[in-house]
Amino acid sequence: MKWRVIAVGRPALAFARAGVEEYASRLRPYGDTEMVWVKEGANPAETARRVLGHAKDARPVLLDERGRLHTTRRLLAEVEGWEAAGVKRVAVIVGGADGHPAELRQAVADAWALGRLTLQHELALLVWLEQLYRLHTLRAGSSYHRD
Repeated sequence: MKWRVIAVGRPALAFARAGVEEYASRLRPYGDTEMVWVKEGANPAETARRVLGHAKDARPVLLDERGRLHTTRRLLAEVEGWEAAGVKRVAVIVGGADGHPAELRQAVADAWALGRLTLQHELALLVWLEQLYRLHTLRAGSSYHRD
């Protein structure tokens, strides 16, 4: 399965930029993750159109504190179920500073939560990349994940 991470805006905070670069580097050997940076539109509807344009060939999922909560192993089981059902690409969407526009929420039925706390969008991106790396290492049998 291929992963596309669609983020509204590039990280401006130094720690987030460094963390995103670190996890992008760690994900590179798995060869299945694409990062897409979407510039915020003049209005929320324009931002939603831009994001959806990059997600059109994938199963889209919003990262949102109102989404479904998972454990890492539960998320892996869901992803493996999608893979078994023939899903070829997942687009995980990280909103900008103002979250997801209503147009995007209406267009994307699925949402995952990283927790019930509201996270700053750059931090949410970094946490998601770490989780994606964790999923890969768990599948590979690495000792990175500990239950």
